[in-house]
Amino acid sequence: MVTILITNDDGLYSTGLKASYEALKDLGDVYVVAPAMQKSGVGRSISIMEPIRISEVNVNGMKAYAVDGTPTDAVILGIHKIVGHIPDIVVSGINLGENISTESVTTSGTVGAALEAATQGSAAIAISLEVPDVDKFEFVFKPFDFSFAIKILRKLAETIIEKGMPEGVDVFNVNIPSKPNGEVEITRLARRLYRTRIEERLDPRGRKYYWIDGTEIEDAEEGTDLHAIRNGKVSITPLTLDSTARVDFNNLRRWLL
Repeated sequence: MVTILITNDDGLYSTGLKASYEALKDLGDVYVVAPAMQKSGVGRSISIMEPIRISEVNVNGMKAYAVDGTPTDAVILGIHKIVGHIPDIVVSGINLGENISTESVTTSGTVGAALEAATQGSAAIAISLEVPDVDKFEFVFKPFDFSFAIKILRKLAETIIEKGMPEGVDVFNVNIPSKPNGEVEITRLARRLYRTRIEERLDPRGRKYYWIDGTEIEDAEEGTDLHAIRNGKVSITPLTLDSTARVDFNNLRRWLL
């Protein structure tokens, strides 16, 4: 029997988590293990300085496990304390808000959870839905049209079950455009998505505080995840855990020495 673990970084009550469950629930034994609260932007952080608790709950018709930690914590505890063995597939998502470019790979809790799953030995999918012109943190609990994302996720999961992961691929980072044209493109990561912006404000006592924000970069190089999404295509980017730069080590030695 195929074993599937579902998690996310939007929290246990996210409508995207429920959508993933609906896509996969009849493909095998499905476990839902997710952070009890919103944990976006925490990357692959892990709780090593404080205890973590797990609570069994029923959410939106799903038996689930709430973890009072990060998405990576949820994957580790889900695998080793709840499932009890390495799942065949771990799905992180469906996240509300796209996770594209090299920035997201290192900051996204959605992608971070998938990377941890791959490290543990599972086939891993991170899947996100573009949510333009709205604040994702206000809409985590509200319904979106996940129908197309569900089709893509199910098809990809079925293919992995049938064929396994392709050689050299540890994680598929999937991004669904808000207005899909039905096309799917295999992409590489764009270099950047945002230009950093910092907003300075004053609290009621006159002390400064800051919001880190960003404006989207307009240029999207062809072949990148950003270009695909902006042209209505599903972006599927194969990721590897090995971040070693593909350079000639002899040239690097000469440069260094």
